[in-house]
Amino acid sequence: MPIVAQSTETTDWVSRFADEVIEESERRAPGKPVVVASGLSPSGPIHLGNLREVMTPHLVADEIRRRGHQVRHLISWDDYDRYRKVPKGIDGVDEEAWAEHIGKPLTSVPAPKGSPYPNWAEHFKAAMIESLAQLGVEFDGISQTEQYTSGAYREQILHAMKHRNEIDAILDQYRTKKTPKKQQQKPVDAAELEAEEGSGAASEDDGSSGSAGYFPYKPYCGNCGKDLTTVTSYDDDTTELSYTCTACGFTETVRLSEFNRGKLVWKVDWPMRWAYEGVIFEPSGVDHSSPGSSFQVGGQIVGIFGGKQPIGPMYAFVGISGMAKMSSSRGGVPTPADALKIMEPQLLRWLYARRRPNQSFKIAFDQEIQRLYDEWDKLAAKVTEGSALPGDVAAYTRAVGTAAGELPKTPRPLPYRTLASVADITAGHEDQALRILSELDPEQPLTSLDEVRPRYDRAEAWINTHVPADQRTIVRDEPDTDLLKSLDEAGQHSVRLLLDGLADHWSLDGLTHLVYGVPKVQAGFPADATPKELPAEIKTAQRTFFALLYHLLVGRDTGPRLPTLLLAVGQDRVRRLLGE
Repeated sequence: MPIVAQSTETTDWVSRFADEVIEESERRAPGKPVVVASGLSPSGPIHLGNLREVMTPHLVADEIRRRGHQVRHLISWDDYDRYRKVPKGIDGVDEEAWAEHIGKPLTSVPAPKGSPYPNWAEHFKAAMIESLAQLGVEFDGISQTEQYTSGAYREQILHAMKHRNEIDAILDQYRTKKTPKKQQQKPVDAAELEAEEGSGAASEDDGSSGSAGYFPYKPYCGNCGKDLTTVTSYDDDTTELSYTCTACGFTETVRLSEFNRGKLVWKVDWPMRWAYEGVIFEPSGVDHSSPGSSFQVGGQIVGIFGGKQPIGPMYAFVGISGMAKMSSSRGGVPTPADALKIMEPQLLRWLYARRRPNQSFKIAFDQEIQRLYDEWDKLAAKVTEGSALPGDVAAYTRAVGTAAGELPKTPRPLPYRTLASVADITAGHEDQALRILSELDPEQPLTSLDEVRPRYDRAEAWINTHVPADQRTIVRDEPDTDLLKSLDEAGQHSVRLLLDGLADHWSLDGLTHLVYGVPKVQAGFPADATPKELPAEIKTAQRTFFALLYHLLVGRDTGPRLPTLLLAVGQDRVRRLLGE
């Protein structure tokens, strides 16, 4: 049953855009469904920067649905774009062999070897479609290959050719000016992922200019299948078009009114679709804000097709912790599927929902993911108790579900860092993981790992794929007798205090109290003394004590949180490793 959320008024950016889009839709197309749009190019892995192209209109569309309006979120798969270059690092792809396909439509390029999909575009679309399903994104997909090859745009193509001089004049305003370098913003860090233009076609020319003049249309060659063609003549009355292929020398004359093997160039194609689909809202990347960009030029060209430019916020870069700036034409790019292997959909939705489109943010694949999860859990607690700010409540609500209902969730969401520590220590042994987790809270013991899934599985995947082997936790098999013998009186006393308290404190909270309390007791303070009641030296003593325990248990200075580690090792083994 659809959820009709209570009005969030203007507490967040999504609500404000929804207000504007509903008003504009009623003005342009009263009584019709609101249309929002995204464009994605399956030229390679569709990365987390590209996901902002989808999540921004999705969140706005979902808010409009919650208010009871009909809305369509169109995702145009720009799979009829030319294959520009071979991405690096793609499994099953020989760069030299696939370079032969440069210039062909993406749907005419073979999929990587071993792929179950019929072509390159379908291979990379599939992973994104699966991720969008997990994220609860409802959309209508449109294949531009199908649109062009079926003749759906025939009238629009003929119209563009008829008005080619007007289009050329608009484009020429920018050709005669030196376009400034693309606007820069302060980078998130050295690991930015650029959210590219919707079609990834920023490098395409803006038309076929030869001795016969300007044409906003490019045929794909009837011989080699590539778009390295130049229109040499065109007759508006008969629609007879001739072209030459500079790649293979092939020439052909066709009737454009019957010909479906070509497309409008990007800066004309995009505004044509705005008019054809009646788009009210579509965001665009940072590059679209510069003079001569596709969005700016499109705003002038769309009038030729009888349409209006959509409301279109600029969206900023998405940063990835610890990874270099990339684009989707390169392999090894973090994709939504990669993120969803290590985090629940709610967290990923929240990262996009809580920041305005023009604000950069980072998605963590390193240790920072634990802090993000802590922040998320704190927000959930505040929302539950009613103490969260309205804007935070709105972002949380948008993260946990859509107008269609809540997303599947972990029944018992234990802290991510705890689950990661348990997965690390147990190295895939589920019976051991259940034993440890059942001891975290003796009053409400866990009875099945299903209670902490899928969060546990995400944490385990993060440990297995993003934590270096030299940082994994391996518990000692035998006590470090040399270290135990070398302990001074204070060290021996601290170990004895811990051992004496294990039985009475064998729970996560109890062990937390115990390990922090030992140095306090040694210094003559109560174990439950607060930081304000203690001298600064106690923190130093605690760090020294913790380092000693880590060395005795795992042979390193650091490791998982000690209470979790102690539970994982088990009381009998802890006693043996600590020399009892």
